[in-house]
Amino acid sequence: MAEYKGIKGFKVQTVSTDPAASAIAGGTWASGGDLNTARQSGGGTPQGTQNAALFFAGNTGGTNVANNESYNGTSWTELGDLNTARYIIGGIGTQTSALAFGGFETGNSTLSEEWNGTSWAEGNDLNTARYAVGGFGIQTAAVAVGGSVGTPTYLDSVEYYDGTSWTAGTATPVGWRNAVGAGIQTAGLIFSGRNPSFTTDALKFDGSSWTATGSLNTARTNGTGTGSTQASALAFGGETPSVTGVTEFFDGTSWTEVADLSTARYLSGGSGSNTSGLCSGGQTTIVVANTEEWTVPSVFQQENLGQVFYNSTSNAFKVTKQSAPTGTWSSGGNINTARKAVAGAGSLTTALIFGGTLNPPTTLGETELYDGSSWTELADLNTSRAFHGGSGTSTAALSTGGSPTGDSPITPSALNENWNGSSWTEVGDINTARVFCPLFGGPGTITAAILCDGFVPTPPNNNNADAVESWNGSSWSETTELNTPRRASGSFGTTTAAIISGGYVAAPNGNVEEWNGSTFTEVADLNTSRVLYGVGFGISTLGLVAGGAAGPLYIGNTELWNGSSWTEVNDLAIGRAESANSSSSSVFSGLVAGGREASPGAGINSTEEWNAGAINSTLTAS
Repeated sequence: MAEYKGIKGFKVQTVSTDPAASAIAGGTWASGGDLNTARQSGGGTPQGTQNAALFFAGNTGGTNVANNESYNGTSWTELGDLNTARYIIGGIGTQTSALAFGGFETGNSTLSEEWNGTSWAEGNDLNTARYAVGGFGIQTAAVAVGGSVGTPTYLDSVEYYDGTSWTAGTATPVGWRNAVGAGIQTAGLIFSGRNPSFTTDALKFDGSSWTATGSLNTARTNGTGTGSTQASALAFGGETPSVTGVTEFFDGTSWTEVADLSTARYLSGGSGSNTSGLCSGGQTTIVVANTEEWTVPSVFQQENLGQVFYNSTSNAFKVTKQSAPTGTWSSGGNINTARKAVAGAGSLTTALIFGGTLNPPTTLGETELYDGSSWTELADLNTSRAFHGGSGTSTAALSTGGSPTGDSPITPSALNENWNGSSWTEVGDINTARVFCPLFGGPGTITAAILCDGFVPTPPNNNNADAVESWNGSSWSETTELNTPRRASGSFGTTTAAIISGGYVAAPNGNVEEWNGSTFTEVADLNTSRVLYGVGFGISTLGLVAGGAAGPLYIGNTELWNGSSWTEVNDLAIGRAESANSSSSSVFSGLVAGGREASPGAGINSTEEWNAGAINSTLTAS
């Protein structure tokens, strides 16, 4: 008699827990080495790493201390103490270059001290004495946020540090204490805390202004967190008002609950990144010394549509039901200026489009912001251009390369501009001038992106580029080349894990390459070869491309990538190419806007929105 697995062609897996829907969802907390001195309300190093972190100052349950300890991934070692004992302190930086500011001594403190890897030195004081102060950045470019001067006060004042002195900065929209920070001075994030009640609020900072972003799922104060970038952070622990171990991950747009701390606690220290972090000390009902290490699996395999497995803990057979393929496109608000060859950034409800060209070819610098229903015109690019690359968010984006003369003639440019939420600024040029050049960085920041392929002035390869460049926030450096030179591909993912698909080689092409942060590997081709002009969104294990030019036809075909193969899903209502798209890391919501329907053809003004259900719902049969 034939076996079921022989007929169907797959095995039923046995697992003790349901498979995770993403690598971050598979993250876990594990025990690390204990602090030498148990304490709470000390400072950590969010720009440090799991194997190179500091925890300094704090309170042992009645006594303020100046202790400073260093973690090597296994154990803590006592180093040189702060000059002044205090707690409820602000702390940022790395194991060899940290900053401690504010806090509570016998009263509110203005003290600011710098760590050089060996000892602490007193620097210039804060302008306002405060404790329960939040912050983000590095030792030479830091931001101190809010705090308190007594109970129950909530400061909205902000101060900037330039490595020498503190100056007044842009106040937060509301007073805030116990804020947790992530990111750098020009692209920061605060979350958690009180303003004045326990809050789910989170704010992004672009170096000059504050913008509300996705809310936490659990309101809390006295929590901890970490994150080296604005678009990727971790929040853990705190009081709700009961003590909690709830952990949440921020992807630049929204928060997702992941595995809880093993020991619920508040007022702990945080260091490292969202994929490799530390939670140290803090308080349960008593002050504790234990450390927990957060780790995300280095190898992750997205489960496939229809995958069957047996959960031995719940004693149930389950079938995954990925609902992303049932997503649909629907009409959104029209852009104000119809155009083609336009670039975009952001998410479905906070998208940005910029540049482009009209017909006849006149390049544009217009920038527009989408709020989920309508577009609003904002400040123009400094240099009008078309066929350029775009990535980032509505408050921190990049516009790179392109042709200032449109397509008559095509003039490859090396220009690079960043957007801070209100204006564009010219920054470091790319090394190789190019057009039709996709740019990716996930939800993106203005401090990290990858530029790949494009049309370049000099043959060979039909003027297609294989050169890849990496952006560090100030300059571009050349990195590993593509296997197949091309231009106008579709891309999605982050600077360490991405997909490059299709484009023009000698004709519209379906070749796909996967980027792991250092090299490109060829993977399964698209079902429909096409020139995508950069359109795509999602992550390297679950993403989507839409539209494009397949020879003389402009198509609406949409394909979903599950980490190993492509599946055709619902098409765009209008076949189009040269469109802008959101650059969100979510494959469940996004948009395309503008573009053109035929070649030759004028720019169009329509927007289409993609919406799909959540992944990894299960059908259960016990």
